[in-house]
Amino acid sequence: MVDVEGTRLSREDEAVLAHPAVGSAIIFTRNYQDPSQLAELTAAMREARPNLLIVADQEGGRVQRFREHFTRVVPMRAIGALAARDSAAGLSAAREIGWLLASELAQVGVDMPLAPVVDLDYGASTVIGDRAFSGDAATVGALAQALGEGLRDAGSASTAKHFPGHGYVAADSHAELPVDERDRSGLAEDMAPYGALMKHGLDSLMMAHVRYPAIDDLPASLSPRWIGDILRGEYGYDGCVFCDDLSMGGAAVIGGFSERARLAQAAGCDYLPVCNDRAATLELLDAVRIDDEASAMRRLALHARCAGSRAGTESQALEDNPRWQTAVELNAKLTEDLKNGR
Repeated sequence: MVDVEGTRLSREDEAVLAHPAVGSAIIFTRNYQDPSQLAELTAAMREARPNLLIVADQEGGRVQRFREHFTRVVPMRAIGALAARDSAAGLSAAREIGWLLASELAQVGVDMPLAPVVDLDYGASTVIGDRAFSGDAATVGALAQALGEGLRDAGSASTAKHFPGHGYVAADSHAELPVDERDRSGLAEDMAPYGALMKHGLDSLMMAHVRYPAIDDLPASLSPRWIGDILRGEYGYDGCVFCDDLSMGGAAVIGGFSERARLAQAAGCDYLPVCNDRAATLELLDAVRIDDEASAMRRLALHARCAGSRAGTESQALEDNPRWQTAVELNAKLTEDLKNGR
């Protein structure tokens, strides 16, 4: 998974996207001026690389790459707070906010958000914090399932993150490798939402750049024990697995980019994001394996699930859609409740 440099494709961008090792691209704030420009950019990206899966970190709250001319979606904690007051209302809100996120992305040619966060909020992790729905595993699983239903209603797909759980540790994996000393019994609550989601058909998930030494010395994102034995074996999960960004500090402690990519692929990751480091991207284009048929089939299946989001760009203006209008009003009410401490 690669990124591009600006609001228009450079020749180098086009060459990178056309490389056979590239299967996906991620869009950042630097790539966005306004909706029409972003739609033109994503169309140009697909000209350079047909059938490209285009994603964005568009969770809501503080992790929202596109803000102007998009609905400024509440952090997921606001939905969790509503669910604590009224379970049915919380589930409905999660579903409608998921639909809203995916529908607005579809208008600009982005296939899916890398969402939802299903980490538990222990009050310790500043990098997770209000990105989490709740500290209660059952609530997180139910709300993540509902948000995923909303994403699918809009023709998109979900990516639950960060398996097996990032909420307990204080360290930020963007800068360093967090270490969670708990064993499997201690991690059971963090892992429970994933088990619940898989029973309903989880589209994809993202691994945590966190080391759990009671289970494996490697970070979960690079671990055959976590991905092969536990995720694929014990859980029987057959969906796509995203590594977290290989340029993050949580992966950098392992070695150079080629070594990180080799370990991630050997562990079973289907997508290897490399963000904000073009030199590393160029290094990896000819270093990664592209002959894994099982992985290729999983990527194709995920891409096919997003076909509805690409078709949706040809429909009526989103602002004329009554469901969009209702969802925006709901988001405004959640925003007001959050300001008032509800």
